[in-house]
Amino acid sequence: MEAGDADTPRVGAAVRRRRRALDLTLADVARLSGLSSPFLSQIENDRARPSMRSLQRIADALGTTAVQLLAASDASRTVDVVRADDDGGLSREAGVRPVVRGLHQLHALEFVGEHEADREFQHRNDELMYVADGSVEVEADGRIHRLGRGDTLLVSGGVRHRWRTTAPGARVLVVAVGDHVDVLKP
Repeated sequence: MEAGDADTPRVGAAVRRRRRALDLTLADVARLSGLSSPFLSQIENDRARPSMRSLQRIADALGTTAVQLLAASDASRTVDVVRADDDGGLSREAGVRPVVRGLHQLHALEFVGEHEADREFQHRNDELMYVADGSVEVEADGRIHRLGRGDTLLVSGGVRHRWRTTAPGARVLVVAVGDHVDVLKP
């Protein structure tokens, strides 16, 4: 799929909308993210596709998440098929793609290949991890959980966690309740 295809999400437009809503310049976002202004301009104008790491740095600078930017990059549909070759507007080398487009009550991302535990996450709502291939190690709630093919792990909202792949060719599906949705716990 090429950057100009009608069905390709425009993550650049979502980045630009969020930046302008915060009244930030490209230079401000460059300073906050550690990325260059020309690269950010290329992303905003859909002339470059960011890696997941770059998108997360942009999201951090904009006070949001990469998942939220991806969701905001595409109109929600009531019925939507996401094809296996749809990269979701990220660089093909990113190793991650959204499998749900638009702003919905759940987010789902597929991670393929190596993923390092270099970032800790804490979400308001629940998240489910399913290992389709390979193996991963998840640090959550002070414990290490080792997961293999077919295993799932549920992390309740509010629990700090990080994860990494531990085998080549790993494929992991992460499904989370959207942060814009408040889930009431009993």
